[in-house]
Amino acid sequence: MAKIQRAILSVTDKTGLAEFAKQLANLGVELISTGGTARLLRDSGIPVKDISELTGFPEMLDGRVKTLHPRVHGGILHMRSNPEHRSTVAEHGIQPIDMVVVNLYAFEKTAAKPGVRLDELIENIDIGGPSMIRSAAKNFRDVAVVTSPADYPAIVDEMRSSGGELSGATQWKLAQKAFALTSSYDSAIASTLERVHANGDFELQTQGGFPPTLRLRYNKAMDLRYGENPHQKAAMYSDGASVGVANGKQLQGKELSYNNIVDLQAAWDLAAEFDEPFCAIIKHTNPCGSAVGKDSIEAFQRAFECDPVSAFGGVIALNRPVDGAIAEAIAGLRHNGVALFIECIIAPAFDAAARSRFSKRKDLRLLEVTPAPMKYVMKAISGGLLVQDNDLHKLDPASVKVVSRRPPTEQEMRDLLFAWKIAKHVKSNAILYAKDGRSVGVGAGQMSRVDSAKIGAMKSVLGTKGSVAASDAFFPFPDGVEEIAKAGATAIIQPGGSVRDQEVIDTADQLGLAMVTTGIRHFRH
Repeated sequence: MAKIQRAILSVTDKTGLAEFAKQLANLGVELISTGGTARLLRDSGIPVKDISELTGFPEMLDGRVKTLHPRVHGGILHMRSNPEHRSTVAEHGIQPIDMVVVNLYAFEKTAAKPGVRLDELIENIDIGGPSMIRSAAKNFRDVAVVTSPADYPAIVDEMRSSGGELSGATQWKLAQKAFALTSSYDSAIASTLERVHANGDFELQTQGGFPPTLRLRYNKAMDLRYGENPHQKAAMYSDGASVGVANGKQLQGKELSYNNIVDLQAAWDLAAEFDEPFCAIIKHTNPCGSAVGKDSIEAFQRAFECDPVSAFGGVIALNRPVDGAIAEAIAGLRHNGVALFIECIIAPAFDAAARSRFSKRKDLRLLEVTPAPMKYVMKAISGGLLVQDNDLHKLDPASVKVVSRRPPTEQEMRDLLFAWKIAKHVKSNAILYAKDGRSVGVGAGQMSRVDSAKIGAMKSVLGTKGSVAASDAFFPFPDGVEEIAKAGATAIIQPGGSVRDQEVIDTADQLGLAMVTTGIRHFRH
């Protein structure tokens, strides 16, 4: 590749720019710049020419027109290997531009501002920047296009080692990033403006509805060893934010698998339901153990006791930072003489003592995550995609309706509200037994609600006598209530809404059960 002799710099994000420009200048690169970028370079003592010196025209129209000129785009786009191109640019006095350093107006940041107006949105649509980026990326064999400050150090290092050149492979990689940037930028503009409506004045529509066109933009975070099964390939993609499971920081352990990540998300979703110290132990996305406690240690111990057998090989979620004491409680636990095997632990943070204790288990994965509720849930179908709001409903205790003759006691009501939160995260049909702030039996994913009631009681280690039960959907017949009563539960929380509600309520009354309804269903298919 030829030596880079001239570069144009015009950036919104000026992170690291002065140092990068200084290094380019030291390598003999002539710098041309615009507006605020030129001022920054001059203030930093770096020699720079204004764009107007190149074009012969001043920046005009409030900066809307400055780089849209043949002396800019001709300098970028002409192919150095094409004699006719070389002749044309020479005839018109167009100087080659070998590097374009550009990033774009912060349109998405502007769009996220509360109360942003249409005029402000429009003014933050970059025109010259994307044009230069695309021109340079199209002519990547002759021009380096730099769109990310993260690439500055590597570019300088390569130019130093090669006498001022960049390899074809580097320029191609930079071009790929550039095309991805302009694509995502245009997508962000289109997606935002689809939500703008006129109501006498223009304003951003921030409430209601799904966009006419769904544009998704994710970057590959990692290739996974395989998917749900070894014969399936898989990868994880990130939205580029610093929050949520996909952007969590893995502190130790083997690489995460597809199934690990699915379970981690299920565990984190459940842990986020609680304000008090809480622990969830997840197996195949279902909570086999869940409990609150006075602290994380008690919450973990109580959750583990719900179903020690199923906890083996599970995923633990804690909604409090993990310290050395809770790490010792988890790592030091033995059941029937065997140390507890856990695949992953997810929490907001792990202190040095916790990391030291867990480091002895090399395969144990620790994931530190900043909370971020998912706004939407998406499911692929053949030929398309299903999109829905995430189920973030929080039950207001005051909205619960007592429908039985006997109202629940205060303790029963506390347990009913606890059970309701857990049942929301159990696969349908779901029946969840709970007592004293922890689950004691889980019936998950059955075709019949009656079977879920039976299985939840059958699998209970702690026993379901004196417990309460939560059902994620209404009881179509009284038989589910009868099974719950056989299990020894004393109260039920359910959505209501069946055509046989009165029969179900009458059965609860006959069996001496308290029953409350929520008016909310929590199917989880």
